[in-house]
Amino acid sequence: MNPNNEKQRAALEAVKEIQNGMIVGLGTGSTAYYAIQATGELVKQGLQIQAVPTSEHTREMAASLQIPLVDINTIDHIDLTIDGADEFTPKLELIKGGGGALLREKIVASMTRRFIVITDSSKKVDKLGKFKVPIEVIPFSYNYVLRKLQKLGGQGIVRKKEDQPYQTDQGNYIIDADFGLIEDPTTLEKQINTIVGVVEHGLFLNLASRVIMAQGDDIVVFEK
Repeated sequence: MNPNNEKQRAALEAVKEIQNGMIVGLGTGSTAYYAIQATGELVKQGLQIQAVPTSEHTREMAASLQIPLVDINTIDHIDLTIDGADEFTPKLELIKGGGGALLREKIVASMTRRFIVITDSSKKVDKLGKFKVPIEVIPFSYNYVLRKLQKLGGQGIVRKKEDQPYQTDQGNYIIDADFGLIEDPTTLEKQINTIVGVVEHGLFLNLASRVIMAQGDDIVVFEK
């Protein structure tokens, strides 16, 4: 089974957990796309929810599917969020942000009572780090942050789009930092957090409740 089919299978499994009356976080990216589509179909069939999008792209897609949206600043929690990941370990450690929405994704995940990650089988790793760690920085600080990351053993580059620095929905830049395989994600997280100018990073630790991975025709679930 190809990755897109696996992504769709994982998404369809995850949306079974959405219930009437929930506030639902909608992720960003190629896997979350299938979950948003499936959620839109459930709404069309009469499911009553409110949704919080994690990016402007997701907001536009949800609106086109007539999924009711709610302003995140008017709520104090999110019941369930379904989102993808660029990498995950069986310990539910994640790298996210390949799509550039890591800041809003982490805010939504942090407000969520049950954060479900959906992936195809290629995203499972024993140790994080094959995928570069996205780090969102304010434009004023990017060169300083690059130097600080180098001292931590990370080789970073500013993400580009059409030969210009890629800008997030918040107007920030993203540095993609290669630390090699990460032996201690918790320590690296703390070190990155101390760098002035870093807005957020793509290490998502102690946030996921469950990872639903499709592997061929099978669904494999990882939980704490």
